[in-house]
Amino acid sequence: MSEYSLIKRKLIDNINSPEDIKKLTNEQIAQLASEIREMLIQVVSRNGGHLAPNLGVVELTLALHKVFSTPEDKIIFDVGHQSYIHKIITGRRKEFNTLRQYRGISGFPKISESKHDAFGTGHSSTSISAALGMAIARDLQHENYNVIAVIGDGSMTGGMAFEALDNAGNLHKKLIVVLNDNEMSISKNVGAMSKYLYRLRTGEIYTKIKGDFEGWLKSMDFGQDVLKFIQRVKGSVKYLMIPMSVFEELGFTYLGPIDGHDYNGMVKLFETAKRINGPVLIHVLTQKGRGYKPAEENPNKFHGTGPFEIATGKKIEMDNPPLTYTEVFGKTIIKMASADEKIVAITAAMPDGTGLTPFAEKYPERFFDVGIAEQHAVTAAAGMAVAGLNPVVAVYSTFLQRAYDSVLHDICMQNLHVTFCLDRAGLVGDDGCTHHGVFDYAYLHSMPNMTIMAPKDENELRHMLFTALDHDGPIALRYPRGYGLGVAIDEDIHTIPLGKAEVLKYGSDLSIWALGTMADMAVKVAEKLASDNISAAVVNMRFIKPIDKDLLLEHAAKYKTIAVIEEGVVLGGAGSAVLEIINDSKYIPKVYLFGIPDKFVGHGPREQLLKDIGMDADTIANKIKSEKLD
Repeated sequence: MSEYSLIKRKLIDNINSPEDIKKLTNEQIAQLASEIREMLIQVVSRNGGHLAPNLGVVELTLALHKVFSTPEDKIIFDVGHQSYIHKIITGRRKEFNTLRQYRGISGFPKISESKHDAFGTGHSSTSISAALGMAIARDLQHENYNVIAVIGDGSMTGGMAFEALDNAGNLHKKLIVVLNDNEMSISKNVGAMSKYLYRLRTGEIYTKIKGDFEGWLKSMDFGQDVLKFIQRVKGSVKYLMIPMSVFEELGFTYLGPIDGHDYNGMVKLFETAKRINGPVLIHVLTQKGRGYKPAEENPNKFHGTGPFEIATGKKIEMDNPPLTYTEVFGKTIIKMASADEKIVAITAAMPDGTGLTPFAEKYPERFFDVGIAEQHAVTAAAGMAVAGLNPVVAVYSTFLQRAYDSVLHDICMQNLHVTFCLDRAGLVGDDGCTHHGVFDYAYLHSMPNMTIMAPKDENELRHMLFTALDHDGPIALRYPRGYGLGVAIDEDIHTIPLGKAEVLKYGSDLSIWALGTMADMAVKVAEKLASDNISAAVVNMRFIKPIDKDLLLEHAAKYKTIAVIEEGVVLGGAGSAVLEIINDSKYIPKVYLFGIPDKFVGHGPREQLLKDIGMDADTIANKIKSEKLD
């Protein structure tokens, strides 16, 4: 441990609750902020996590806990990846080293984890809605506490945030919204709201005019009286020179912008906000990654990061790793776009995370980042498809859930050719239940006209993307987070016959059907069964819709036992699709379903989570051995 740590850690070691913050002097707060940043850097460098967002809100979080008193007062962190400081000072400091680790504390707020976590979050733009709901409940139950929503400027690009602002302004409930404006979400913010906030941030013309005008008035004998009158009427002379804030038009009292690293200034402003009987929006300017040079210089890289070297900021990775599925997708779509100028790519504030940044650089006029607005992204893609383009919507599986109605109503109902590339499908590991992409098979499977496929490896991903772009109708391609299997990549790309499975291994005793990431798992299961003289066929399903019905019925006739393995929820998933077909046939094999059970899976290493739910090769093989020939 550094000399700095030995000297300075004494203060943070005594912070066990928010009440301890209230006792500190300004000098101690500055010291605590430094210590917290050091703790953040040390823990995230080992465990991975969201570093840059948290480094930017240290003083902001301390000021919130100075003025407000949780759990009586309710603080809701939008998305929640910036809640690490909140966790440290609300009784979880000693456990903070377990952040995002198996059976450790979550990287997001969870009401089951602490009474100080007022609302569980993980997806963006929800905090104001939840805060307004709490404010309504408070008033109906004649209680008296403060409700504060902390939302980033990136999350303010989501339509749900504005629905909530509109409703809150109309109801005029006592509510505080803290807009944490760091000009970033995960990637650089885009859109009109970002530009509007920039004008509020900079306001150089207004500031100069305001200063000159106030100085001129003060120099006149009657100037002070006029100035006081103007301030009484509108609170500031800015209303003489610029339009009212859009937030005030929506019914909020707008305070700011204020430096989000000025602890004293924020404390005073929060105290003022507490006294206002109605909705208030406080505009706070912060620096993402503050206090750690690599994160300040590359906030994108350190938004969500794996383990890294503190001295250099260099990510710790295996030597000569295979390409990730995301990288393969990014390279392949560029190749496809070079041959088809109608291909366009759409993402919702995640060009880096979805692998589309190289596409955006090569084809900027064909790339569209719509901000954190998945529903809009999907319906905009529908409009593009109607007008003759070939749109690809690249989004994390967990975030497409937010656009369910758009996929169903605007794409599938009109049978439009839109390709959905669902990254981070399946269990994603340390981010936990809010980010696991395990529901897409089930909900997309129920949509008429939808085609759904998943590759067994990164090479098959390329062929499936080519197939999807050549398809006529809605089609979803889902693939996992992280590295591929390291298989050889074909030079040529070809289409895959629609709805046709692939037999990976022939066997005589039973048939294992697997989809996507589980195809490799199925091969391992078959190898374990072979050691006990059980011969299992293995089928790479490729498609959940349409399923290869002919091959499935052939196997239903041949084998007494069929096992289905999928990295998605069992209810309504690939196994259900298999059962539906067999149920309508004359065959009656025993069918075993292996998938995500009817519960939310926590966070931890993917391999450990699979083992916990009985989805590891040993457990599956033992289950089949014990029951298959009964």
